[in-house]
Amino acid sequence: MGGMAKALVLDSVAIDRALTRIAHELLESNKGAEGLAIAGIVTRGAVLATRLAERIRTIEGTEVPVGTLDISFYRDDVATRLNPEVHRTDLPFDPDGKCVVLVDDVLFTGRTIRAAMDALMDYGRPACVRLAVLVDRGHRELPIRADYVGKNVPTSSRERVMVRLVETDGEDTVVILGEDGEDC
Repeated sequence: MGGMAKALVLDSVAIDRALTRIAHELLESNKGAEGLAIAGIVTRGAVLATRLAERIRTIEGTEVPVGTLDISFYRDDVATRLNPEVHRTDLPFDPDGKCVVLVDDVLFTGRTIRAAMDALMDYGRPACVRLAVLVDRGHRELPIRADYVGKNVPTSSRERVMVRLVETDGEDTVVILGEDGEDC
């Protein structure tokens, strides 16, 4: 993965706290869980979406439908990627008329979110689309902003933010990796 860990941004307790806060903010702005659906962007966004839905169920006592979006073929760089890793989109809900919350781990340029919105629109026409991210690191190339943010982390454009989750990586951490060219 290249680059040396320069700073621990979030540990497992902080990730848990951020997701709980996002769940509360989402429920407050939506005036409850009615009409909500959650779509996580594969891979870590999908994990976070499941965790967010669990928090909402704990707080509200309501099951919110949760699904996954694969954006592999919606990316604007798909033609330059030799072997894109393709996953399955699984939306067990009709997005028409729902407030769909897109969930991702890191918001950077905004291109992933643009691709996710394109993918979502192929499945229906939501009443609204909101964005929840664990980390917003800035450096936008598109006019996209998150509605719900776990933590804003100013970085240089050459640094990387690595999110590791128990379900995919065996631990819950968010770290900033050193700039290109540094050793691990």
